[in-house]
Amino acid sequence: MPGKNPPSPVKETTDTGAKTGAEPSTFPHNLLLISGLIGFSGVALGAFGAHALKATLTETGYMETWKTAVFYQMLHAVGLLFLAIWAHISPGGRLLRAAAWLWVAGVLLFSGSLYAISLGGPRWLGPVTPLGGLCFLAGWLLLAIMGLKKSR
Repeated sequence: MPGKNPPSPVKETTDTGAKTGAEPSTFPHNLLLISGLIGFSGVALGAFGAHALKATLTETGYMETWKTAVFYQMLHAVGLLFLAIWAHISPGGRLLRAAAWLWVAGVLLFSGSLYAISLGGPRWLGPVTPLGGLCFLAGWLLLAIMGLKKSR
């Protein structure tokens, strides 16, 4: 028909990377899975530290370190759950995705290194912990930037 463009065989993408007219992004579902696994392992590691490892962690003076690892892991598991819900309701684009992946990296680096150090891991893990903390901070900063962008 003159004056009408034929439909493009290539789907356009949204700022979340999902194709318009295609199936919804799997990102919220994947993030929900990751949040659940991080939360599950956080509860398990907390219980393991409080019971099976209690004597060892107390004797070596690493009980507080273990508790710190569990606290930050659980805090960010809940944060990731929030981001998964947010991404499902209102896709937030690249900043939301980046914040989520920074928090996942933060859990692995920060909490992971603290668990390993608490169990007598190598000394070179000490500098890894602050890198995880920087990942946490960067993720939170990206959320603040998203808030600024949405408020304008």
